[in-house]
Amino acid sequence: MKKGENLLEANETVLYQYYVSKGCLRTYFIDQAGKEHTLQFAINDWWISDYTAFFSSTQAIMNIECIQDAILYKISKKGMEDLFLKIPQLETFFRRKMEGAFASFQKRILASLAQSAKKRYLAFITTYPNIEQSVKNYHIASYLGITTESLSRIRRENAKK
Repeated sequence: MKKGENLLEANETVLYQYYVSKGCLRTYFIDQAGKEHTLQFAINDWWISDYTAFFSSTQAIMNIECIQDAILYKISKKGMEDLFLKIPQLETFFRRKMEGAFASFQKRILASLAQSAKKRYLAFITTYPNIEQSVKNYHIASYLGITTESLSRIRRENAKK
């Protein structure tokens, strides 16, 4: 995929989940006021999809944008089930990946409820090292739930230390 292309748009049918071999994508939601909320970045060796729609066979509520040229591999639910039957160890592998992803999302929700913006930013740069060169400031601010001005202030304060 090329930078700027959309892998998925809200209301589309979600047939695949994607493995990011190279590049960077983001999953985001647009609220009723038109504001974007970034939920996830997917970088090398990560998976991305609208998982709610993928696993429940409903329409997408998320959008996925390629924000850095990417090489992706896709797999359908049927493809996964076929692989699980042929190679049972893969089911364990994917279950563990999903458990880790679920735990990460839960930590992210708790952090957004209980941590300061500065702590969320520090956790972000730990989770996504070197991503800041590839991602626009407003994407990062959207992910953190803050304004771009607040992000700039936090970065300045962090740089002074």
